[in-house]
Amino acid sequence: MIEVEHLSKVYGSTKAIEEVHFSVEAGEILGFLGPNGAGKTTTMRILAGYIPATTGTAKIAGYDVHEQSMEVRRRIGYLPETPPLYPEMTVEGFLYFVARIKGIPAGDRAKKIASAIKRCQLEDKRKVIIDKLSKGYRQRVGIAQAIVHEPPVIILDEPTVGLDPRQIIAVRDLIKSLAGEHTIILSTHILPEVSMTCDRVTIINKGKVVATNTPDNLKRELAGDSGYEIEVEGDVMEIQKDLEAIPGVFAVEVDRHSEKEADNRFLLRISLKPEAEPGKDIAAAIVNSGLGLYEMRRTRPSLEDVFLELTTQEKSVSNRSSEDQKEEEKESPNPTTTK
Repeated sequence: MIEVEHLSKVYGSTKAIEEVHFSVEAGEILGFLGPNGAGKTTTMRILAGYIPATTGTAKIAGYDVHEQSMEVRRRIGYLPETPPLYPEMTVEGFLYFVARIKGIPAGDRAKKIASAIKRCQLEDKRKVIIDKLSKGYRQRVGIAQAIVHEPPVIILDEPTVGLDPRQIIAVRDLIKSLAGEHTIILSTHILPEVSMTCDRVTIINKGKVVATNTPDNLKRELAGDSGYEIEVEGDVMEIQKDLEAIPGVFAVEVDRHSEKEADNRFLLRISLKPEAEPGKDIAAAIVNSGLGLYEMRRTRPSLEDVFLELTTQEKSVSNRSSEDQKEEEKESPNPTTTK
């Protein structure tokens, strides 16, 4: 449904994005994840036809964003980071205005507006002036204007920025309810939002895509960072050697549980080899040693770990299930848009 290949945008001598490439299947939610300034908004604006690319191509529903801009705009709903609202209008009046602009036939407008209002849970706000709404409700109105013409593709740029936790949950549930019927690309730097909402993730850093995969597959790339944290009491010198001898254990690190010398409690941090699960043997070794066992918890890499590694170390995680494994081609010296 969305195909982006070798997309670049240059402002003077500054490369906002470089050789960006990813795809989104029909009915899928893709999280476009990156730190502030990574190039997320630039990419969203190119897909929405708001600005042109310098080089590369982007297609939505088979139509080229640059060459067939009007066809693309008929098939997308776009919510920029700041919703494009008229605060002096009522919710319903604004949506009628948007429906006319988007070319919805007069006979269909009432039905489509009622559907958008219902899906965004705005029934009790339809006659309210937009300026009187909370930020969370204004965000819902922004999403309603993006979906009122029932586009196959929805582009959301930071849809939960500035919302409180309750509002974030409400908007997140709304976005999830749109999946299947719509293809959604969701730009954000909020990691829980991606984990709870998106089917796949594309991570961008300094204008370049560094990873594309499902959240679970990305976390498996860091499987070597998994292990156990165990709080024990007693002499840990011997148990450290015994634990390091267990098959599947990569390393054992010992720290004092507190700074008090009289406190004989320690924290064992055990790193595991990939695919290893020696938890049963580790627990048995500690119990048999006579140490006091206070707590044993499993540690696994999170999406935050993946994000930090990719955006601070500038590493690249492969996407084994797509063509994104290809090496990035050299930057084209021609500053015109390619077809």
